[in-house]
Amino acid sequence: MPSRSAGLDWAAERGLGALADRMGIELLELSADHSVATMPVEGNTQPVGLLHGGAYVVLGESLGSMSANFHAGRGHLALGVDINATHTGSATSGIVTGVCTAIHLGRTLTVHEIVVTDESGRRCSTVRITNLIKPLL
Repeated sequence: MPSRSAGLDWAAERGLGALADRMGIELLELSADHSVATMPVEGNTQPVGLLHGGAYVVLGESLGSMSANFHAGRGHLALGVDINATHTGSATSGIVTGVCTAIHLGRTLTVHEIVVTDESGRRCSTVRITNLIKPLL
C-alpha cells in the first residue's frame, strides 16, 4: 500500500481543483484509507456568519474523491455517485478539519466517511460519499 507522503506527491501533481483552491482547502494527508484536510471558515460562510453547509460538503467530497481516485490507480477514474451530509454543529471562525476514513475500498466502488470538526474538536458535519471506479476511455 502506498505511503501517505506518496499520496501527497500524487495530489500535488494532480491538484485539488479550482473550487477547492478557491475555498482554501489544504490537504495534509492522503491515502486511500485515511486522508486529512483543513478549510478556513472565513470566506466560506452564509450571510449569518456560519460556515455554509455546502462548504462542509465540498470539503468532504474533495477528500473522499481524492482518496477514491488514489485507490483507483492509473488508468481508472473514481466518480462520485452519491453524497450526503448531516450537519450537527456550526463553525463561525477559524478552520475546520476533515478526516476521511474508508468504509469500503472495492474494485468498482468506494465508500468514505468524512468527519468535519471545528478547532475545539466539536463535530460539525458528517459526510458520506460513494464513488464509482471505471476505466479511463
